[in-house]
Amino acid sequence: MQISCAHPALKAFMCGSLSGTCSTLLFQPLDLVKTRLQTLQNNMHPGAPKVRMITVFFNVIRTEKLLGLWKGVSPSFMRCIPGVGIYFSTFYSLKQHFFLDGSPNAGEAVLLGAGARCVAGVAMLPITVIKTRFESGRYNYASVAGALKSVCQKEGPRALYSGLTATLLRDAPFSGIYVMFYSQAKKAIPQKVSSSSFVPLVNFGCGVVAGILASLATQPADVIKTHMQVSPALYPRTSDAVRFVYAEHGLSGFFQGAVPRSVRRTLMAAMAWTVYEQLMARMGLKS
Repeated sequence: MQISCAHPALKAFMCGSLSGTCSTLLFQPLDLVKTRLQTLQNNMHPGAPKVRMITVFFNVIRTEKLLGLWKGVSPSFMRCIPGVGIYFSTFYSLKQHFFLDGSPNAGEAVLLGAGARCVAGVAMLPITVIKTRFESGRYNYASVAGALKSVCQKEGPRALYSGLTATLLRDAPFSGIYVMFYSQAKKAIPQKVSSSSFVPLVNFGCGVVAGILASLATQPADVIKTHMQVSPALYPRTSDAVRFVYAEHGLSGFFQGAVPRSVRRTLMAAMAWTVYEQLMARMGLKS
């Protein structure tokens, strides 16, 4: 089947998958550092010096070599390539179905982004769990397939959906807030600029602004999600992880790893949307 003859939703899936591949490969090190920062909390006692992002970064290079920064990239690819594709195809389908005659307002953009993310998040959660464990450095899985088999045998299939609530509480608001700020920022750009050769740069700039705001708003849910997926036996419920983080580290504990995550999510989302919109435009489709 030729791409030009493919269904529009399938084209959106392919564009999203390609954009997810590019952004995942570039920004995987930041995701690994973020996960290490969050899981280090379990081994720290109150009053211990705060571990900084740059310390973790160089420690990984020293102990696991440079390629250690890309540990977990295989499950990241397995999650992001289809996951981003599912997200964008769902986003495109919902937008075409409900907003064919006009662009959504701010509130509708939140619902549109959150709805698409929920579909992709639930579909890819098992791979997300494995990815988080790879990055944590606590598990010595040989492969993604081996990790899935090990989890099912030792912990049961339910463990592959650990942190589902926290994941949706993180990803759905992030995507909703992101799409809202992204779409509103693009509307605020003068038509002369937004229709010029600077379109990719404009899209990327709008994506950066939207990503920073969305990342900060959803950081606490990301911390909870990481704890639940790395140690599901200790934190079977979201409330258990919330109580632990607050009791051990206070409110600041909910923002551990905020810098690498904000940088990664912001740049990754901005690049993904920029590549996606450029590809969709080349295919003659309005995203």
